[in-house]
Amino acid sequence: MKSYRKELFFNIPERRGIVNITKQVQAAVNESGIKEGLVLVNAMNITASVFINDDEPGLHNDFENWLEKLAPEQPYSQYAHNGFENNADAHLKRTIMGREVVCAITKGRLDFGTWEQIFYYELDGKRKKHALIKIIGE
Repeated sequence: MKSYRKELFFNIPERRGIVNITKQVQAAVNESGIKEGLVLVNAMNITASVFINDDEPGLHNDFENWLEKLAPEQPYSQYAHNGFENNADAHLKRTIMGREVVCAITKGRLDFGTWEQIFYYELDGKRKKHALIKIIGE
């Protein structure tokens, strides 16, 4: 069995943003030479998420509106965690959206269902962050 590791770096200029990283993950699979296996993609910061869903702007807007209802950014005083960074809502939103995804690799390709894509979701941006891609297989 082989393994391969790669990092993706992000600097989202707004507080929140969704980036489709499917092509970068597939490129990492290609670089790895692994034809059959698994790929793990996880956000390496506690205020970001990686998830799988449809690449449709209306749905992305729905995520944003739904998460803001569940864990509104303001008032900052509603959270015990807030202080220096005022990002408690980002921690809660990350818990809801998830830390990582795992995808099958079949014949050297990400083995997705219909419409599935991989996304990096920045929840407390305006600074450098990264995600890890770890691939194992043959």
